[in-house]
Order: sequence, then structure tokens, then C-alpha cells
Amino acid sequence: MVTYGVFFSVLVLLGSAVLRRAAATGAGGNGLGIAATPSLPGSNGASNYAPKEYNKDSVPEKSQKTFADVKGCAEAKAELEEIVAFLKDPSKFTRLGGKLPKGVLLTGPPGTGKTLLAKAVAGEAGVPFFFRAGSEFEEMFVGVGSRRVRALFAAAKKKAPCIVFIDEIDAVGASRKLWENHTRKTLNQLLVEMDGFEANEGIIVMAATNMQESLDAALTRPGRFDRHVAVPLPDVRGRLEILDYYLQDKPLSEDVDSASLARRTAGFSGAELANLVNEAALAAGKGGHARITSSMLDEAQDKILMGSERRQAAGYIASHPSQTAESLRRTAYHESGHALVAIHTAGAHPIHKATIVPRGHALGMVSQTPEKDEYSRTRQQMSAHIDVCMGGRVAEEIIFGADQVTSGARSDFQQATREARHMVTECGMSDEIGPVFVENTESPDMRRRIDGEVSRILREAYNRVTALLTEKEELLHRLAKVLLEHETLTQADIHEVIAGTFKREPLLRPVDPEAEALLGEQAAQPLAEHSSKN
Repeated sequence: MVTYGVFFSVLVLLGSAVLRRAAATGAGGNGLGIAATPSLPGSNGASNYAPKEYNKDSVPEKSQKTFADVKGCAEAKAELEEIVAFLKDPSKFTRLGGKLPKGVLLTGPPGTGKTLLAKAVAGEAGVPFFFRAGSEFEEMFVGVGSRRVRALFAAAKKKAPCIVFIDEIDAVGASRKLWENHTRKTLNQLLVEMDGFEANEGIIVMAATNMQESLDAALTRPGRFDRHVAVPLPDVRGRLEILDYYLQDKPLSEDVDSASLARRTAGFSGAELANLVNEAALAAGKGGHARITSSMLDEAQDKILMGSERRQAAGYIASHPSQTAESLRRTAYHESGHALVAIHTAGAHPIHKATIVPRGHALGMVSQTPEKDEYSRTRQQMSAHIDVCMGGRVAEEIIFGADQVTSGARSDFQQATREARHMVTECGMSDEIGPVFVENTESPDMRRRIDGEVSRILREAYNRVTALLTEKEELLHRLAKVLLEHETLTQADIHEVIAGTFKREPLLRPVDPEAEALLGEQAAQPLAEHSSKN
């Protein structure tokens, strides 16, 4: 009897909780248990099932975005400006029988400004703007996602014409072939609401994703997402616009050249450029400077490209207990090998900097930046990348012997192998395999042939680099010695070292006889002048 009493008590408590929840969430009066649509940010006690509506009066002025705040993606901005103009004056576009687009899908790499574009549309549009994140539709309870989709579109229909924005739509719109049956209901409901049996007039659905290939084909077809707007990485002109936008309200020294910085940051997204400027501003504040200088922006770029300096792990040779002089010497030769191969190999990207100061997870690094924006790469450039990856291990083998090479080349081999496999299986750059695209082959013979071609490409690269660095061994000693003395060298410094014109004084450091002895007789001897043919 006691057991039955406890059981019924638990049932009563659960029933009370359910009734209280229903009473709290059923105030919307829409038959779905959804609270009335709140205006953001927040609404007192509003249910999280309710759609979110952008309200300019509730958003701080500094958080409001317009098209004037969007830089570096002129084509994508023009497409969305057209949507806003359509909403403001439909007759201008419909006089010849055109219809309002039902959906706009923003695609592109992370950090290119897809969500910023949506915020700009919200700030510019003269119609209601509802938004949700794709992950907000899903919970552990079956049916919650479908309910939220219905609630979102029910609220939008009441205020049509309007815009509905779904950020990271891949969280809810991925191909149904990859999902369990119960998780497909949310996507099915979204498909029906966008273009189902009942007409859905006056609602434009905007969505953003950086995983377009994972979306269900039924979602991306015309009639649901009529327009696919690509938001790519900015070109040099776009990077200049973005840098000028973020630098405009900051005190700058006279040596800051945003055009030069834009050229050096090929491949950076808008988010990375904003972070670069912010890191430089933080460095200026930390150092007590009144203005942001060019060197601070340069250091911020290095931090993004190579990671933060781990000075505690580097130190000077005599005073550092955990990184020995021999380890620094190995690192110096390893990075010098990369640098010399990059300089003397046609098709290799120019060197940005070489350092033996540990950054991120690396003990040293040679960073390269392309001279201009690249939209495709040649076979020569891919082979050059593989050669540069081999330079570190080959330098170790030449200087220290085959038995004394280290595991420091692991990531280099990983990059080189990935590049070689890409050339063979995806780019048709193998005479043995031919001009075909190979993906997930099940043929043992094809896998064997591919592995053989990848191995051949890597071995040929290793042999080419061995011949090159053996010929340039004198320069290898010279560059390693200067790296040990200065820790970090720029592109101009490296070319001066190779030409024999580098005159800068070594960094001041305590003298350690044992460390100096480890530099080796060859590295310590004066070297003959040698000009580079870059």
C-alpha cells in the first residue's frame, strides 16, 4: 500500500507540473501552446517556443546594423538590397509579372559576414523581421521542433509581408538520408511551411550556412530557396574596405598602411580582419601606447597566422631550463630548410616570416603568404608546396644524419601527403591514374595504384629537396646561425642573409659556452658571399 501511495503522489506532482507549464505557455491563444510573439531583446516571461522578432526600438543603437556596415561583399549586398527594395516598393518589380522571391540562402566560409548581412537587412527593411537559430528548433522531446516551425510561420503570416531568418540552417536542414526518422519531422514541417499545399504569400525566408553541401535537396530547390547568394572570402579590394572600416575610429600612427596590410592578408575572412585590428588595439592598450602602430598590426597578423609566442618556452639559450640549446639548433636548421626551399623553388608562396620562437603548438615556423588572391592553383604551385614541406626533415638529415632526425616533421608530412593525394585523386594530375576524380573507391587495385602514385610524388619531392639543400648547405648554416641569434626573421631579413648583406647586431643574451659550442664549427665560421636567384 505504501508503494502505491508513493506512486500516485509522484503522478500528482508530475500532473501539477504539466498543468502549470501549460498555463504558462498557453497564453498565446493560437492553439499550439505558444506564447505571443515577443519583441527583442527579451520579453518578460515569454516562452522560448515563441518566435523572436527584431525590434529597432529595443535594440541598442550601436548594435543596429545597416548596409553601410557591410564591407567586402558587394555582390551579396547588392542581392539583398534588391530584396529590401522589393519589400518597400513591390510594384516596381511586379509590373511585368514578377513574383516576390520565397527564399534567399546565404552560403560561404565561416566569418565572411552572412549573419551580418541578415542584421543589415533587419536594420534596413521596413517590414517585420523574425529570426531563429537552426539549433533552437531541436530538443530531446519529439515534436518540439515541428511546433516551433509552425509557431514561427504562424506569427509571420499575421504580419506579412515580412522576413524570417534562420541562422545555421544546416542544424535543421541537413539531408534526411542522414537522420533518424523522428528527427526528420522538423525539416518536413519547414518544407511544408515554405512551399506546401497551402500558399504562403508575403514571407521571405532567409537562411545562412557554411555547409551547403549537407542540405537536403528538397530544401534548396527553387520555390523554397529561389536565390543562392554566395558570400566568399573578400578579395584585396574587399579586405581594404573592411580594414578601413574597423580602423576608422581608432588612433593610428603615420606608418600604418592599410593598403599594404590588405595585400598581405590574402585568405583572411572579415571576422579575422576584425580580430586582427582588435588584437592590435589591445596590444597598444596593454603597452600604454597612444596610437596603433604598423608593428602592432604586423604582430597581430603573426598571432593569427602562427599563434601566440610562447616566450616562457623559448627564452634565451643560457637561461631556459626546458628547451636546450641543441633543441633550438635543430629547430633553427629545420626552419632554415623550409625557408631556403621556399625561396629557391618556382611556384612557392613568398615567405612572410621565419621564427624559432615557439608559437601555438609549434617549436618554430615559417609562414608564407601569397602575393595576390588565388582562385585556383597550378600543378607547379602544388608541387612547390610539397617541396617546402619536405625542407625541414631534409635539413635535419643533412646536418645531423639520418639516425638523428626528429618527429618535428610530422605535420609537414601530413600536409605533403594530403596535397599529393589531392593532386592524384581530385585534380587528375597523375599519368598513372589519369584525368579522373576518385572518391571512396572500393577497388583494392585502384587504392594500391593511388597509394603508389602518392608515394612516388612524395619521394621525388624529397629527392629534389635533398639535392637543393645539399647544394645550398653553406646558406643553410648561415641562415640557421642568424636565426639562432635573432629568433625571428622577416622576408627582407632572410634575403639579406642569403645575399650576405645582413648587418643587424645579434640580440643581447647571456653567453653560455656550452651553447655556443653547440652551434658547430661550420655555423661559427665566416661564410663566403652568396647571391640568391629567388
